[in-house]
Amino acid sequence: MRSSSAKDLTRGRPLGLVLSFMLPLLFGLLFQQFYSMVDTVVVGKFLGVEALAGVGSTGSANFLVLGLCNGVCAGFAIPVAQKFGQRDDEGLRRFVGNMIWLTALIALVVTAVTMGMCRRILVWMQTPQETFRYAFDYIFIIFLGIPATMLYNLLSGIIRSLGDSKTPLLFLILSSLLNVALDVLFIVSFHMGVAGAAWATLLSQLISGLLCLGYISKKFPLLRLSREDLRLRREYVRRLLAMGLPMGLQYSITAIGSILLQTAVNGLGAVAMAAVTAGSKVNLLCCCAFDAVGTTAATFAGQNLGAGKPERVHQGVLACTLLGVIYSLGILVAAWLWGDIPIRLFLDSKDAATAAAIVPMSRRFLLTCIAFYVPLLFVNLLRFTIQGLGFSQLAVVAGVFEMVARGVFGLCLVPWLGFNAICFANPAAWVMADIFLFPAYFHCIKKRGYQPGLLKRR
Repeated sequence: MRSSSAKDLTRGRPLGLVLSFMLPLLFGLLFQQFYSMVDTVVVGKFLGVEALAGVGSTGSANFLVLGLCNGVCAGFAIPVAQKFGQRDDEGLRRFVGNMIWLTALIALVVTAVTMGMCRRILVWMQTPQETFRYAFDYIFIIFLGIPATMLYNLLSGIIRSLGDSKTPLLFLILSSLLNVALDVLFIVSFHMGVAGAAWATLLSQLISGLLCLGYISKKFPLLRLSREDLRLRREYVRRLLAMGLPMGLQYSITAIGSILLQTAVNGLGAVAMAAVTAGSKVNLLCCCAFDAVGTTAATFAGQNLGAGKPERVHQGVLACTLLGVIYSLGILVAAWLWGDIPIRLFLDSKDAATAAAIVPMSRRFLLTCIAFYVPLLFVNLLRFTIQGLGFSQLAVVAGVFEMVARGVFGLCLVPWLGFNAICFANPAAWVMADIFLFPAYFHCIKKRGYQPGLLKRR
């Protein structure tokens, strides 16, 4: 029996379907970034610039590890979307059953490894001594919460694969509000330092995952698993790993370039680190739209491929392109006019001299990134569509292009050009990835039996 909460993306106008699916997903991502920003804002306001720089310097290491976990979960969800499009409920349940075992194993292994190597990772990144303690206290607890993060990402990915992007939004709103309250409680009232911000994030993520679990058990009868569904099957495990590991590695490979870049930033001192931290947090908030585009594209492609409608996949790409370009232009105007406002939220207003040094640098970083949002749009749109079409291995190559670009800027250009090279590193990575992704997308859609030049409406 299929729940009324599930949404079929294989029928109807692609633009309307894409927009209705994407908006709840976008709001969910915004709230996810919101409570991440709250951590940083509270740290910067109450603990100072060095604490802000320390927490911010963990971002790339955080992305390396959690990106791997989240990418794996996103890849695991693609076969579920395909089975839903095929209306193969038995196969869908067996994929979910095997996903549970694989996710639990990966979560335990990654948690153990990262907690053991946490201090060494920060040393490799040349984290300055004055910010090292803050960075370690924060990232150690975040790594401890990897199982909670994977629980939410796995379950919310399953729900979205069935076409329901609204429910994960509601749970994220609740956990975001909880995170804000816990941040203030742990840091301001209990004086727990940056560890308080990390514990607030961990607990909020865990509650989101538990809410998803309760919702699935009540609202999706087709996901009520039997002992037979939970039996490990070689063909299902192989298919899940073939989809999940490349997506996880794609994020991790991209993050290696980010780590090289962060290492270069660390060499420029606490002011530059704080400027990049504030600019990056605002940038990540603005980038939520492109993350929503990517997840929408993967689900849309997976369902329509399963339904045998590859022409609708391309129609979905065109619809996402239109929405993404309009957004990119709008956010550029907004950032140019009011970009200083969110940056100042991260700084102690009483320290005017420090703010005067950080704000112009952070604004330059932010505006440079936003000016190249159209290339970023296609990085997410084409890469996730390729994954939805079942070619996850090709998407990894795009991550290699990004890694190389950021590595070149971090290792070669930052020592020569300084902070200006930091500003242009991400745009260069996006352009390099697009050079590969455009021909790769047309190759993949053609392999699935559709030639975009012969677009027909259905």
